[in-house]
Amino acid sequence: MIGSLLNEKKADIDKELANLLADNGSELYKSMNYSLLAGGKRLRPALFLMLLEIFGLEARSYMKVACAIECIHTYSLIHDDLPAMDNDDYRRGKLTNHKIFGPGMATMAGDGLLTYAFELISNQENISPDTRCYLISILAKAAGPDGMVGGQALDIISEGHSSSLPELRKMDSLKTGCLICAPIDMAALIAKCDEEMQKSLHEFAVHLGLLFQITDDLLDVHGSLKEMGKLPGQDEKSLKSTYVTILGEGKAQELANAENRRAKAAISKLGSSFERLNDLADYVLARAN
Repeated sequence: MIGSLLNEKKADIDKELANLLADNGSELYKSMNYSLLAGGKRLRPALFLMLLEIFGLEARSYMKVACAIECIHTYSLIHDDLPAMDNDDYRRGKLTNHKIFGPGMATMAGDGLLTYAFELISNQENISPDTRCYLISILAKAAGPDGMVGGQALDIISEGHSSSLPELRKMDSLKTGCLICAPIDMAALIAKCDEEMQKSLHEFAVHLGLLFQITDDLLDVHGSLKEMGKLPGQDEKSLKSTYVTILGEGKAQELANAENRRAKAAISKLGSSFERLNDLADYVLARAN
């Protein structure tokens, strides 16, 4: 059920993204579109749309915001793959952006997607100006130095060094978790949730983000290029600490199971209409890519 729902949301998002950046013939737009339209799970914008539907809103009316979330995520992947960062060859089953367009143009493509995301939100007409400003603030903070970029900086610093479990959790809460929390916080804002519900949903997102990263570390050990869309074993190659290297596979899987339970517990009092979020937590726990 949840898999079908995510595929449905992915199809809607892919259709919108395909019409987002009209190809003006420039190398920059080609580079931006290359990564933006390369596929992927679209989990973050799908989570945003899914939650809006739970609140009884017409999700398709907020596609510009959903696409903005995906633009931010795609920009982060382009930059993460650069030679100065992880120096990866494959992403989403295709050669990474810098392998096709060169590191300089790939950097500009990431910058273009980052800034375009905020233009998209500012142009979402069915939301009040004040709410648009709050949405931009949520996404900017999640992507910035106190969020994903801050986590990426910690990731660079940690290369070649052993990290403790608390250090790893802090890095991943910023690098991965913030951009999973943001779609939920943004949907809750649009739906005008009360403070208690916002806190419960945010707590769910925190645990979901950690669960996602732990399963990503496990996949890096046993996954394949076909399944993951990127080469496995890159963490070990880069001498990075992961939940697997610190805890071992068995303990890492136990921690993933625990985060799955914590995510569900966070929303246990919200009612049956949020059951699909429980299904999503199970989906992330069992994912193969």
